[in-house]
Amino acid sequence: MTRPILGVAVSMALFAVGILFAAGSASAGVASLDEALGERVLGKLDAPVTIYEYSSLSCPHCATFHAETLSKIKKNYINTGKVNLVLRDFPLGGAAMAAAMIARCSGEQKYFGFIEMLFRSQGQWASAQKPIEELKKIARFGGMMPADVDSCLTNKKLFEALKQRMRDYQIKYDIEATPTFLVGKVRISGASGYEHFKKVLDDALSEAK
Repeated sequence: MTRPILGVAVSMALFAVGILFAAGSASAGVASLDEALGERVLGKLDAPVTIYEYSSLSCPHCATFHAETLSKIKKNYINTGKVNLVLRDFPLGGAAMAAAMIARCSGEQKYFGFIEMLFRSQGQWASAQKPIEELKKIARFGGMMPADVDSCLTNKKLFEALKQRMRDYQIKYDIEATPTFLVGKVRISGASGYEHFKKVLDDALSEAK
């Protein structure tokens, strides 16, 4: 489980990796601010049970969940309409914030594809000396050019909104580490496997009837 150091210290971390804010219009390849900030839901909106995932793209346990557990949840619960998953950004560090911004700038339709791509390539960018350059290379596979990434990362309103959401999640839901999952009143933290999720989801579905 990955924990933040001294709360949300994203601003200084972003400065450390060289993200500078600048005025300018959004690139044609970048989602509008409203679209970028929309809730990201995997599955049917009217599913009776929702998993809220608080995740950092630089978090190894988060990547493990997406690589090993989520596919089984998709097959047995999400694709069958029983459950949906709402992914909420809780980026720990500057590289993770940059990655979260890029995923959101890709637009609603491409978002989860970008998430999976960024988790799969986590070892390439998360600890790189120049993470932004590595993220630009990865983003090209999803159709975002370097200029699109620059436009996204200079969007101060998007950055501030994501940072404020982190504060809100800490205060309202006591989110302190990633990954954290909320299913109703049940909290799942860390690298829990599919069988744990299965029990929690089956119980929640029984209660929802």
